[in-house]
This record gives sequence, structure tokens and C-alpha cells, in this order.
Amino acid sequence: MDSRERVMTALAHRRPDRPPLNYFGTSETTRMLMEHLRLGSHEELLRYFGADFRYVGPRYVGPSRFCGSSGYDGGGEDMWGVVWSPVKNEFCTYYEVVNRPLAGARTIRDLEAYAWPSLDWLAVDHLAEQIRTLNRDEPKAIVLPTGSFFEMAWYLRGFEQFLADLVEEPELAEWLLQKITQFCKAITLRALEAAGGGVDIVWSSSDVGMQSGMMVSPDLWREKLKPFHRELVEPFKKLGLKTRYHTDGSVEPIIEDFIGMGIDLLDPIQPHTLGMDPENLNARFGGRISFYGGMDTQHLLPYGTVAEVESEMLRLIRVLGANGGYVAAASNAVQPDVPVENILALYRTAREYRY
Repeated sequence: MDSRERVMTALAHRRPDRPPLNYFGTSETTRMLMEHLRLGSHEELLRYFGADFRYVGPRYVGPSRFCGSSGYDGGGEDMWGVVWSPVKNEFCTYYEVVNRPLAGARTIRDLEAYAWPSLDWLAVDHLAEQIRTLNRDEPKAIVLPTGSFFEMAWYLRGFEQFLADLVEEPELAEWLLQKITQFCKAITLRALEAAGGGVDIVWSSSDVGMQSGMMVSPDLWREKLKPFHRELVEPFKKLGLKTRYHTDGSVEPIIEDFIGMGIDLLDPIQPHTLGMDPENLNARFGGRISFYGGMDTQHLLPYGTVAEVESEMLRLIRVLGANGGYVAAASNAVQPDVPVENILALYRTAREYRY
């Protein structure tokens, strides 16, 4: 099977030749691996691992005073007016939100008066050629992100403030969510048109889970957040695309909702979170939604042995991939404190597995 066939077979809940693979690591981890393996590019690393997914998206062409569509990867003020600042530890540099430009908004008029980004600040005319290049040697599963509707709302308002808005200022919260969702939907539709049928999977994201449960109650999520998420799923399902959703943490109470909305792939399965153990997920939802990840980045990958990583990878494939429907990957970005041997063991074990 080629990469695209492998992914599409798994998302249809059939067994491919082997589990599809995805690599996602911090820039420091990627450099470490490239140096260790003596590879010259990120694409060479993906090919070495046998990664089946490739990612495309709009290119920022807006005012130079902004760092781009987001400062998540490099800091600065992004096109939404959110400022990201570096936070370092002994292994990595991360970027976190340090200002909340709409924290002081009190009325919908305040929100309407804000300097919102323009769709024209994002170019999409490169996408068709980029996809042709990615597929030149072998068809890949091409993924297009739509954006983060819930996260962007709290980046702009502040996390605690926006959670309070959902209950105390629902009209304010709903106006903001609708504004962001409409932007995300519109740029995604532009990108899909420019891609000329080359996109396979549309990827929405916004964390709503924590280690111990959800950030908001399932009922509040259904009432206040689900309608906007549905807007970033259902139109693309109707176009015949597969849909993927990223949220960390414990979201078991709303997985049935995800299935009803038409989400094909839940990304990631984060171990050691309430209700998200593979056996439970497979028993309750197997064959109706596909699962991504599950390889523990908090404990096993950094501190386990090669044999333990291999054993856990096989367990995840056998449980979450019992009927196909599983993408082998770490549960989040692989961090640079993970031994190279453990990373290689993860991908080697999954790549060599045969259903």
C-alpha cells in the first residue's frame, strides 16, 4: 500500500498492511534526530520513519508588523494581536501567550471595533503545487488544518475570563466564537478550492480535556462549544473529506458526540487520563471512530527502556487497531529529553508490524 491508501484504509476501519505512522516532535527533537541519523531535511526524517501524513496550509502574506498567523512556533505578535513570548527549560524553548488583547472588552460593540485579521492576509495559491511535490514519489495523506476556534477565543480574552464568559456573558462568548469560526471556515474553503482536490483530511483543533477530566462540563461543551465545532466538521464531511480533531486530555464523555458530528480521527489518545485507556476506548467506540497516538510522552518515552517502548507500541496496535482504525504516534510532540533509541523503537516497531 502507498501512504494515502494506508491512512484511508485505517480511517475506514479496515486493516491496512501496517499501521499508518505520524511523526510530531519539537524542533529540538527533530534536529537531534537528524544529526543522529545524518539526515539533511525534515522530509528525509519523515521518509526514514515511514510517516504517512503530510501537512499543508495557507501562507501568511499580511502586514510585516505581525509574526504570522500564529506565534506558537516562534513568538511575537500574531495577526490576531496575540503576543507570544519564549519560555525555556533545560531542553526546549516554548512560546506562551503573554497578553490578551480583548481581556478588557465588555460589550459586543467592543468586539466589533477590534482590528480583526483579513482573509487576504493568508495566501493559498501555492497549495496545488505543494501537494503535487509532496505526492511526487508516493501519494501521501494530505492534511489541512482549519484552526483553533475555542483556543483562539481564550487567547484573545484570557483563559479564566473566557470560561467565565461562557456562563456569565454567553452572548459575548458566542459572538467571539462565531467570528473566529467563520474565519476558520472561510479560509479552509479557500484553501480547499486552491488545492484542487488534493486534500484528504481536514484537521480541527482546540484542547478541551485535562488529565483528570474536561475543562468544562460535557453539558456546557454541548451547549456552548459543540455548535461551532460542528461548523468546522460537517461542511467538509459533505465534501467527502475525512475529518480529524485534536484535543489533549480526558474527553471520553463527548466521544459519542464526536462520532455523531462525523469526526473520523481523534488525536491524540493521551494515556493516564480519566477514561482514555485503550481497552475502554476500543470497547466503547472501536469501529466507529479512529484513534491516534497513545504512546506516553510523559513517562514511558523519556524514562522507559527500548523493550518497554516496543511492548507498549505493540499493545496499542493490537488494542486500538484491532479493527484497523489506529494511527501509530506519540501522544503529543516528542520532547528532546526522550532518548533517541526510544524514538527509533517506536517507529521501527510500528513500521515493521504486519496485520
